[in-house]
Order: sequence, then C-alpha cells, then structure tokens
Amino acid sequence: MARIARLKVKGEPAVYHVISRTTLDGFVLGDREKAYLLGAIKRLSGFYFAEVLGFSILGNHFHLLVRMHPESSYSDEEIRQRYDRRYGKEKAAGFADHRMRELAKKMADLSEYVKEIKQDFSRYYNKLHEKKGYFWSGRFKSVIVENGKTLINCLAYIDLNPVRAGLVKRPEDYRWCSLGYHMQTRNKGRFLSLDFGLREFGVKSVKERLRDFRRFVYEKGGLEGFIKEHKRDFEVGRADRFLFRTRYFTDSGIIGSKAYVSSLYVAFRHHYGAKREKAPKRIIGLEEVYSLKRLSEV
Repeated sequence: MARIARLKVKGEPAVYHVISRTTLDGFVLGDREKAYLLGAIKRLSGFYFAEVLGFSILGNHFHLLVRMHPESSYSDEEIRQRYDRRYGKEKAAGFADHRMRELAKKMADLSEYVKEIKQDFSRYYNKLHEKKGYFWSGRFKSVIVENGKTLINCLAYIDLNPVRAGLVKRPEDYRWCSLGYHMQTRNKGRFLSLDFGLREFGVKSVKERLRDFRRFVYEKGGLEGFIKEHKRDFEVGRADRFLFRTRYFTDSGIIGSKAYVSSLYVAFRHHYGAKREKAPKRIIGLEEVYSLKRLSEV
C-alpha cells in the first residue's frame, strides 16, 4: 500500500507541528545529544525559510513547531546570503544564478528541512557512539496548525512535554524546550520566534507576549494547583489535553477552526482514498478547535 503524500501548503506561510522518534530502545538522548540536536535545528533554520515557534527534545523523540515561508517571500540576494553563510563565499561565488529559484524551492520545503536535521544528527550520533545504521524511526509526523488559538494551544502542549514525562514541575525549568530556552537564555541568538501566536490578539511587546504565554501554559496545564484529580465522572477536561498525551496534536493531519480544516481538506482531498467526504471533528476539551480525523485515545 502506497503511503499518503505529506500535506504541505504551497504559496503561503504555514505552521507545522513536527514529531520524530528514534528507532533505538530506551532514552538515548542525553544532554550532549540534545545540545547537538538543538544546534542542528538552529543552524538549518538559518538556511531554510523556517521560523521556529517552539520545540521540545525528550529522551527518545523531539517536537518542533515551525512556520515555513514560501520561496516567493525571499529575493535572490537574500537566498544567496543564506547560501553564503552556510557554505562560504568561495562556494557561493560559483553558484549559478539560474539555479537560484531551484534552491529557493528546496529552502521552503518542510521535508527537506526536517530531513537535513535528522541526517545531520544521525551522522553525529553514530560517530559519537561508534554505531552504524538508522537512528530515526521512519518518516516524521507533521500536522498543519492554524494560526491564532490553535497555534497557542499546540505550543503549550509542546512545552508541557517535560512536565508530562515527569522530568520537571515547570516547563521553564527544562532547558530543552522552548519556554525553558526563553527563560534560561533570554532567547539567545534570537533563535525562537517571539510570536507565541499572540500577535493576532493585539499583544505587542515581547515582554507582554512571554508573560501572557507563560500564564496560558500554567492555566492550560493546571500547574498552579498541579494535577489534582477531581471527581468529574471521567469527563475529559481542558487540562487533560495538555498534561496527558493526546493524539490530536500529533496525528490529526490538520488542526484548527472548523472553517480552516474544511478549506484545507478541499485542497488536499486527492491525498485521501476515502469515498465519503471528511467533515471536521470537534476536539473535546478545546474550544473551537477541530481535527480532520476522529482519533481514539488511551
């Protein structure tokens, strides 16, 4: 059975939640490996048209929330500068102008971007540990994420990964997630986008956006009272979507408002072999957020 082609928006900026796991047993990503993987993400984000909104690197997998920008957003001069910074002036000088648009297409491609991150890290890991073979488990997952409320929810879910794993009680205490990076390094090198999904809500200053996003994460994750189980007749609450694993942020294909999911389904209908039309499915516990798929959860 042929695998379904990856959903990628063309001609306009689009946000993706990327997830990739190792094929190795155990928690093989220690601090040294996590530092290198984060460095690879940084380096390649400066070459590709990738705006990193958030990330979380755990012992056996990583999450990345990234906005890919189309090649039409960049001039030939900007493309050459990125090529120059990565490969050096001597090699860049010999790069033919007629290949500029071909290169730009690659630099705007999510698959190329994530593939290079994973290949770069695999080479490093195998050399460091004197191993051979595959490090990553097959294809990475990606979900198209709508801007606004859905983006903030997804970013909070990603930053709460180390809390769900029991590694820390507060995400800012974990240096290998985006909130930890913001708080501990003050966004060193301006690596992360300062969007937080809050610009659409009129929050303009960086200080205000960071403060409001931290408040949002604490409220969504129930961190102030911290995971106190209440008698709710087993109803799925909002905090459960963030403190416990949910497939909707990782397997839904497209996530966003009902209108957004419906419009993108029309664009990608040919990717699916279903005879019946797919209708957006409301996600219990999240206001006005819908999924392309109805997913079972454990």
